[in-house]
Amino acid sequence: MNDAAEVARRCAEAMYERDTAAQRLGIEIADVAPGRARARMAVSQAMVNGHGVVHGGYLFLLADTAFAYACNTYDAVTVAAAADVVFVAPAHDGDVLDAFATERTRFGRSGIYDVTVRRSSDATVIAEFRGTSRTVRRG
Repeated sequence: MNDAAEVARRCAEAMYERDTAAQRLGIEIADVAPGRARARMAVSQAMVNGHGVVHGGYLFLLADTAFAYACNTYDAVTVAAAADVVFVAPAHDGDVLDAFATERTRFGRSGIYDVTVRRSSDATVIAEFRGTSRTVRRG
């Protein structure tokens, strides 16, 4: 493992220890590398809205979590400055979802990241998310 990958892994481990939101929702950080992360979540009945599909807030939260881990792989405290999501297809109780975050660019103290949320069983795209990050201080 190279130094950058090791830094990314250590950053994710330290962040997850304090990430009660991800822990309580059962979100697993399945993979992390410099500028990239994959978060996984099993959908429960408690996440389903009145239309029988996963509430968009949970989809946003999963994508935002992957985004957070991807932009915090450089040993610097980085937060979201803005984010947008497009809901592409419904997800349902029992689905397992993977959110794949990828850094597009970093400039100054800012960065742009894309996240694709897919259903694990058939790779259907559920949502597309774009986040803008801002580094607030060195780790």
